[in-house]
Amino acid sequence: MSITLHWFLPTSGDGRTVVGHFHTSRANTAGSRREADIDYLAQIARAAEQVGFTGVLTPTGTWCEDAWLTTAALISQTTTLKFLVAFRPGVLSPTLAAQMASTCQRISRGRLLLNVVTGGDAVEQQRFGDWLDKDQRYARTDEFLQIVRGVWSGRPYSFEGRHYQVEGATVLAAPNPVPPIYFGGSSDAALPVAAARADVYLTWGEPPADVAEKIARVRALTDRPIRFGIRLHTISRDTSAEAWATAARLLDALDPATVAKAQEELRTSESVGQQRMVALHGGDLSRGVRGLEIYPNLWAGVGLVRGGAGTALVGSHAEVADLIEEYHSIGISEFVLSGYPHLEEAYWFGEGVRPLLKQRGLLDGDRTLVLSA
Repeated sequence: MSITLHWFLPTSGDGRTVVGHFHTSRANTAGSRREADIDYLAQIARAAEQVGFTGVLTPTGTWCEDAWLTTAALISQTTTLKFLVAFRPGVLSPTLAAQMASTCQRISRGRLLLNVVTGGDAVEQQRFGDWLDKDQRYARTDEFLQIVRGVWSGRPYSFEGRHYQVEGATVLAAPNPVPPIYFGGSSDAALPVAAARADVYLTWGEPPADVAEKIARVRALTDRPIRFGIRLHTISRDTSAEAWATAARLLDALDPATVAKAQEELRTSESVGQQRMVALHGGDLSRGVRGLEIYPNLWAGVGLVRGGAGTALVGSHAEVADLIEEYHSIGISEFVLSGYPHLEEAYWFGEGVRPLLKQRGLLDGDRTLVLSA
């Protein structure tokens, strides 16, 4: 299976340092000089489209702009770019979600992808009025996705479960095509839901052996076709030395007090995936830039202050392409990437790494790099 590349919309702000955020508070973002206004996000979306990314992830959470509204505002700013919209099942009804997705699919002319975020932290969930524990949240997500797919059938759909009851749920018209469901989660409660309901199972950027083990666990739970994706940052340059110098500058810009506060809060997260991210670096800023290289060209420095995806591909364009190819060899076909700042890093990757992946015959489709004169 070939590779599909996605980029990221930094709807919580952007800059030349790591813009961190975690569940109970927002990190000090004094290094951020770019607000997430619609003009800047449109620049990033157009750049991602221009250099050949298939889609962009629009994230969800307290410190982000609303993913649905942001996506709706950006659809007309692009032509072919798809939008991977992240949303939380616990904060809206499944019938409403099915309706919103159907409408978005029509007005975007088939460019909607859906990232279902069950929520791994009680503090974050309770802000939105959700007081279920983690295992209950995944059980609710399972019911939620059953209803959404039932509503998309185009016929009145009824369902009675522990968390939801709907009668005759339907929409104006079934979406065409049906948006694929992207789903992440590393706990024992999450994996069966992914195996049963997801089109793409997403994981954060752990070393390849750990990712392969997780893929095997999901595959063992189902005989239905499912694809696998990974969420990573990237620092790609003409030479390895340049890339690691950029990583070193990001590390040097981190305030030790901010790192300590971030790690104190991230360690309390209920998310198994977040705990796996924390374990990669141990919160130790003193290890230095290469001391945080946890696998050749895989760097854990971003996770010192940023919740969620905390690792980056760092190296020359060829080295980054090599590691992507290694992930692909174990079953990863979708890559959701980002970098600081997101506008510039989209070009570094699109102009440096993407042509190498194309030369190796790894890319999905035949989209080519198009630059204006």
